[in-house]
Amino acid sequence: MDHEAPLIEDVLGISWLDFNLSNVLMIAIASLIVFVLCVLGARNLQMKPSGAQNFMEWVLDFVKGMISDTMDWKTGKTFLPLALTLITYILVSNLLGVMTMAVFGDELWWKSPTSDAGITLTLAAMVIVLSHYYGIKERGVKEYGKDYLRPFPLFLPIKIVEEFANTLTLGLRLFGNIYAGEVLLGLLAGLTSTTVLGFFGGAIPMLAWQGFSLFIGTIQAFIFTMLSMVYISHKVSSDH
Repeated sequence: MDHEAPLIEDVLGISWLDFNLSNVLMIAIASLIVFVLCVLGARNLQMKPSGAQNFMEWVLDFVKGMISDTMDWKTGKTFLPLALTLITYILVSNLLGVMTMAVFGDELWWKSPTSDAGITLTLAAMVIVLSHYYGIKERGVKEYGKDYLRPFPLFLPIKIVEEFANTLTLGLRLFGNIYAGEVLLGLLAGLTSTTVLGFFGGAIPMLAWQGFSLFIGTIQAFIFTMLSMVYISHKVSSDH
């Protein structure tokens, strides 16, 4: 069943300036959850970690491994905070809509923020812009610009198109997987609320799909972060 998004249109009288209140709410909730998790994992640091600190150190080691697989650590350590933020924020965002979805007055309020293409494409664009910024910062404008002419100047148009293609594929891959999962969960939830037979016929597939969606959400957070590091490594490294 389709539900409308809670929109505020024409903000400040500007025809193209609209706000999706559900996106604003879920972005704030996801950010708060990530902040709380990081605070819990970083407070009362001990030489022998346990509990939340042990988990956060495992996450840090995992992210360090991702970065080391794409570039040398001397260069890559600069991007540890970015990669850690991306994987935790996207993972939490992906899983918010798996647990439950809330509809008020036929408006969908509670969902995964990453089930909105605007949010995922914004994250992708941010990564691509940062890759250009750090590429120029690390290598200089001249050396960075030469990459667009290698191995032949004729490749310049292709490499320009590639930048836009990377942005679209990075953002739409995440959006498509999370949105499709939520649509199916919504259909199964609607089936369970019809009849007693529908409840038993839809509850088991819904639980199974929720488990599968947890797996997909985790994998997509990993893929987005890994590809982000790959794109950045292509810009900051001369031996890619």
